[in-house]
Amino acid sequence: MKKSILKVHPADNVIVALRDIAKGEQVQLNDQTYTVVEDIPAKHKFTEADLQPGDELHMYGVLVGKAQEAIPAGARISTSNVKHASNPFQLGARRIDWHKPDVTKLQEKTFMGFHRTDGSVGTANYWLVIPLVFCENRNVEVLKEALVDELGYGRPKKYQSFAQQLKQLYSAGSSVQQILEADFQDDNTTLKTERLFKNIDGVKFITHEGGCGGIRQDAQTLCGLLAGYITHPNVAGATVLSLGCQNAQIPMLEEEIAKRAPNFDKPLYILEQQREGLESDLISKALKQTFAGLVIANQAERQPAPISKLCIGLECGGSDGFSGISANPAIGYTSDLLVAAGGTVILSEFPELCGVEQEISDRCVNEESAIRFIDIMRKYAKSAVAAGSGFDMNPSPGNIKDGLITDAIKSAGAAKKGGTSPVVDVLDYPEKVTKPGLNLLCTPGNDVESTTAEVGSGANIVLFTTGLGTPTGNPIAPVLKVSSNTKLYERMKDIIDINTGTVIEGEETIEEAGERILEYVIKVASGEVPAKSVINGQDDFIPWKRGVSL
Repeated sequence: MKKSILKVHPADNVIVALRDIAKGEQVQLNDQTYTVVEDIPAKHKFTEADLQPGDELHMYGVLVGKAQEAIPAGARISTSNVKHASNPFQLGARRIDWHKPDVTKLQEKTFMGFHRTDGSVGTANYWLVIPLVFCENRNVEVLKEALVDELGYGRPKKYQSFAQQLKQLYSAGSSVQQILEADFQDDNTTLKTERLFKNIDGVKFITHEGGCGGIRQDAQTLCGLLAGYITHPNVAGATVLSLGCQNAQIPMLEEEIAKRAPNFDKPLYILEQQREGLESDLISKALKQTFAGLVIANQAERQPAPISKLCIGLECGGSDGFSGISANPAIGYTSDLLVAAGGTVILSEFPELCGVEQEISDRCVNEESAIRFIDIMRKYAKSAVAAGSGFDMNPSPGNIKDGLITDAIKSAGAAKKGGTSPVVDVLDYPEKVTKPGLNLLCTPGNDVESTTAEVGSGANIVLFTTGLGTPTGNPIAPVLKVSSNTKLYERMKDIIDINTGTVIEGEETIEEAGERILEYVIKVASGEVPAKSVINGQDDFIPWKRGVSL
């Protein structure tokens, strides 16, 4: 029988509504009956007992807020009666014992990937065209215009057809109201050009607003991120455009590449506009070199690889009150399965670990990593306060509307993405992951900045949970959207890949959902099933400029 409410942890004193509950309705959990004193929308929480001003609220077994006024039992908690609060943290004892799942049936499991000479395996095979500085963005776009459709990587111009129909209505003298009420006829416009290079998934043209101005550390960090993409297992080679006078110099990029891949041997063409002279000379040379690189890249073919070669980035965006009890713990179990099978996982979004720092730091395999995590968290929090903000301001209006009223509630649920395995390493942006197991990577909570960073650190596929619907993608790594509730999945199937609303509805357990997700990941990693973000051409890329970003 489907439950109406949920108490996530035995120590909690707030109850989650799994459906809309009307004022005065009695709901039961185990042997306890609760009467709500006001309407409680699904995803929101109500108090288990009377609370006085200053009383603590606990969820997921941790402190998530304090009452700002007297709150009767059965009342909804909100931003008006509860304020963010979290426990302090310090270096503690190592707590690295965990219930390692049985992965016997995964030992022989493989995916079809692109093997690189450094031992890594890609889930895709892309060529990159990137600028070292924003001044070259236009030239990147010129190359994109020249190559994409000709090589067979263009996308159907569906909405161009819609625009043409609107033009025809206007030309025929239609009124504004007739235009607004127009019923578009999809003519199924498709591009007929076949891919010239069968083993290349695409040529990706990345632009950004960095490389000059700001501080010199910004340029170094940007070069580190770009080096992470160039050396990424999903990338076969790259064309880099430099102006020549910017802060992000070519030797800086080459230094960052050498850090990540000392024996780097992929095709890499770097052109400097101020040295080449005429734009036509730069573009023609870039076109010839890029095409030659594609000929080389096309020689790669998918081959079997153990799933231990998977590196999954864990991300959430547009979270709701169900994210922490369905989608996040489901991919947390997926994470545990992959770690147990020898794979790699990246948990980021440090502002969304606020309130669970003690648990996370205690899970670090050594004190050195725990100290680094604590130090990064404290510096990050301090910088946010210095800028007039704070982690407590992290929840977005959408988060709050759907039940995540304090950052500690949001964070405690977000941390579930990392499962229960020990933390093997703590990385600062934009460092590369080098150890199998659960890795922490310092990033902001911003969806695109964090996803961009995870892929730059080595994630060859990303699991992205959402309760409200977020279309974020990445140029070189499949980003799989996992919905926390079935209504969202049904409403936005064009961007959602996997539904875990089944957990809320009692149709499957967290473990069953986690196993199902891993099976889907393997299919996507093998090129058997495309991620919705790839189908939609969602190539989001935003470098984190190390200022305050939540």
